[in-house]
Amino acid sequence: MARSKQYNEQEVLEKAMSLFWRNGYENTSVRMLEKEMGINQFSIYASFGSKQGLFLESLKCYKSKVNCMFEKFKNGTNGIDDIKEFFYDSVQIPIEIGNYKGCFLTNTYNEFAEAEDQMINTQMVEFMDGIKQLFIEKIQTDKSKDEQTVLKQANYLLLAKHGLAAASRVNDKQEIEDYIELTFKSI
Repeated sequence: MARSKQYNEQEVLEKAMSLFWRNGYENTSVRMLEKEMGINQFSIYASFGSKQGLFLESLKCYKSKVNCMFEKFKNGTNGIDDIKEFFYDSVQIPIEIGNYKGCFLTNTYNEFAEAEDQMINTQMVEFMDGIKQLFIEKIQTDKSKDEQTVLKQANYLLLAKHGLAAASRVNDKQEIEDYIELTFKSI
């Protein structure tokens, strides 16, 4: 007869997510996960299959926590102003979740940019392509912009979003706000 779990899977998953968010995938050991989650390696593997499985579940957990921000962005009807608000939200939401280390997804994208982990890379590329497509759709609401301008501005904003995620790890609130405001002066 199988033993029942002596822990809440969602609670330990959130603890793992926080640890991965702070340290990244490579810098998080199974021992660190055991300590943070309060469960042993056997329980981690029984529930999540592997460190990679736990990491993928952590990414899903984060996505569910920031889903409201993405839904608000997708459903907005104010074009460029929606993107600007998304930039502000993407700095604020991680603070509200309780971590000041930028966007977990962008951090992961940067960490795995040259890694050979196909499962994680696929998720990250799909995530970034999705954001870029939303930028394109929002920019296209300005009918005065041709296709080439729309694509250039979407590429620019995607890189600016990466920069914002990195800056939000170390810069103060006023510096972040100045960065966002100046980013949108050229769009």
